[in-house]
Amino acid sequence: MRVRRWAAAAGAALLWAAVLALPALVPGGGAGPAARASQTPAPTAAPRTAQDPAGAQPYRAVWVSYLEWQNVDFSSAAAFAADAGAMLDGIAALGANVVLAHVRPFGDALYPSALYPFSHLCTGTQGQDPGFDPLALLVEAAHARGLQLEAWINPYRLQAGGSPAALAATNPASLHPGWVREAEGGLYLDPANPAVRQHIADGVAELCENYDLDGIHFDDYFYPTTDPAFDAADYAAYCAETPDPLPLDDWRRRNVDALVTLCRETAQGYGVRFGIAPQGDPALNYSAQYSDAARWLAEGMVDYLMPQLYWGLDYTQDGDGSHALGALAARWLAMERAPGTALYFGLGAYRIGEGDGGDRSGPGSEWQTGRALAAQAAALADLGGEGVGLYRYDSLFANTLWPTLAAQERAALQALFAGQTPAGEY
Repeated sequence: MRVRRWAAAAGAALLWAAVLALPALVPGGGAGPAARASQTPAPTAAPRTAQDPAGAQPYRAVWVSYLEWQNVDFSSAAAFAADAGAMLDGIAALGANVVLAHVRPFGDALYPSALYPFSHLCTGTQGQDPGFDPLALLVEAAHARGLQLEAWINPYRLQAGGSPAALAATNPASLHPGWVREAEGGLYLDPANPAVRQHIADGVAELCENYDLDGIHFDDYFYPTTDPAFDAADYAAYCAETPDPLPLDDWRRRNVDALVTLCRETAQGYGVRFGIAPQGDPALNYSAQYSDAARWLAEGMVDYLMPQLYWGLDYTQDGDGSHALGALAARWLAMERAPGTALYFGLGAYRIGEGDGGDRSGPGSEWQTGRALAAQAAALADLGGEGVGLYRYDSLFANTLWPTLAAQERAALQALFAGQTPAGEY
């Protein structure tokens, strides 16, 4: 999940003025840890016949990222179950119904895998077995609370920002160095390589086969750079063997399309829905990450998209509001969409108190009202959005910088999700 402040011009606010009429809310009591069984259950898979995003309810998701896992106790199955249970209790109490759990952030796994080493998040060392299956416990605990669980995967990223510090001998980068490309000091699987795409799809199949998952979820980490040198050798080989080769940008987009198609087909084979959370600006999606999200929507290449709209309703930059949340949402909602393809929107809970980098991010801005996220969710529902995701758990439930604001945001969301506060009041 990319956390950025865009320097691009931003836009006029939609549907924000009414927010100020809502009184600030203070949450009630929270849910405490729920210890689960100390024994690791065996992975189980249940066949499905349909993708059912949150049943009859609107899709309301919370991202639990590798940043959250850094603060979870993996010392034993019981310790992990207690920490994870407390997180799930909070998500359920909020009124959310889907957990987007980061299970493969760096070419690794929070579960025993034949294809990827155990994540360093489990023990501090990539490839070291923690002695239990975190994902099996997580799936069981989520379903026990009536929550759906989607496995969140970064398909290409192997190492970034010095994390993990060392790669295991069983990491794809170690086993298949020819699959690896470098960008901005990080390591990534090569999107142009058909063997890479098959490996990623095999990882999807492994997850769907072994766990009772409700979905496979990709975020916006596709091509990590626009630098032509990133895959120059691949492109040269393609041009040499193709009579009428595509321009570089289109060729890169077709590589990503091929991965999306293969992984969606793989998930479909198990009756598991497949969704992607692209970055919120459609133009930058297309030009900077080579993600043809409009095509994915139009051709039904995904079961859902959830663009990351991490700007406020009141967002402007130098007086320009083209990147305000409502303006961006309208652009996405105007796109052609295949029947049965859902469109949700991701909201930036990490902006609470901090703002979105726009002209009005400081004191008195929407991000300091204690009801920004609820107002955004209500506005998106009015515009035709079918659900929301909240990035991320700690920003709502473990916010040490803005604890009071985070508590107020939780209460406002809870009231909205419970139907206690009509959307029109925001």
